[in-house]
Amino acid sequence: MLDFNETARRLFPRLLACAALLGAASAQAAYPERPVRVIVPFAAGGGADIVARLVFKGVGEQLGQPFIIENRGGAGGIIGTDAVAKAAPDGYTLLLGQSGPNAINPAVYSKLPYDARKDFAPITQLTSYPYVVAVKNQLPVGSLRELIDLAKRQPGTLTLSTAGQGSSSHLAVELFMRQAGISVIPVPYKGAGPALMDVVGGVVDMTFGDAASASKQAEAGSVKALAVTGARRSPLLPEVPTVQQAGLPGFEASAWHAVLAPAGTPEPVIQTLHAAIAKVLSDPALQARLAQDGIDTVGSRPADFQRALEAEIGKWQKVVDEAGIKLE
Repeated sequence: MLDFNETARRLFPRLLACAALLGAASAQAAYPERPVRVIVPFAAGGGADIVARLVFKGVGEQLGQPFIIENRGGAGGIIGTDAVAKAAPDGYTLLLGQSGPNAINPAVYSKLPYDARKDFAPITQLTSYPYVVAVKNQLPVGSLRELIDLAKRQPGTLTLSTAGQGSSSHLAVELFMRQAGISVIPVPYKGAGPALMDVVGGVVDMTFGDAASASKQAEAGSVKALAVTGARRSPLLPEVPTVQQAGLPGFEASAWHAVLAPAGTPEPVIQTLHAAIAKVLSDPALQARLAQDGIDTVGSRPADFQRALEAEIGKWQKVVDEAGIKLE
């Protein structure tokens, strides 16, 4: 029979382990106990920054702590994204993810300092937004089918401006060319704004522009909007068909924003953040504000977003491989 001291000696480590687990659970239940950093890997004032500030203002109000936006732009979103990959997995550093850094960069860059699949814990996809196929007024086409027919008659002569080599819009163009069976000349610009304005000015033939800017130019009569690249029509251009409706079945190319944490972030923290963000995204006022920029809210569950992210990475990897695009 064990004496009291021997029994205590054997039980003590287990008691310590139980206390540690209870302490950890208590700490997670209290999350967040201090301000949370949200790194946006792009400059202040851009689309990602606006989405982050709108969403996390509401999240902070719900959870009782400020969620501080930190803009850390550069290198196509790589710098800020890598900073989150290497942060402590405690829920106090989050990433405002986007299709470029999280789904396209892994395909177009030969080397990245982070692993898009392994270094992050997905929390939710926030938004989805399409591109607008906009052409200059001088181009003799009035529909997407006419544009495709013209490109087939004049292969490799039409020019199409993009937001930059290896950007989301560039990859959407490459996917479009392959599915339509055409060849155009992608012209990289330093951003979507200059790319659209040179279509307005007639310098290039067409672009895949963001819905907010392209719809304004189309309404002003400065460009012709032929189609939107998303799965459904844009409320900003309700009369403009999707690429699928315009005659290219199966085509869909949308950009998105999301929230991710460093891999290893505790599951209770992930669930707390997901619940708070989902509630914010369900607010009709927020949905209406984002709709002004042609952005739809999503609010997917972590597991669903993980599957969607895997599919996106695979989709763009195939396009990059076929097009032979590689950046250093």
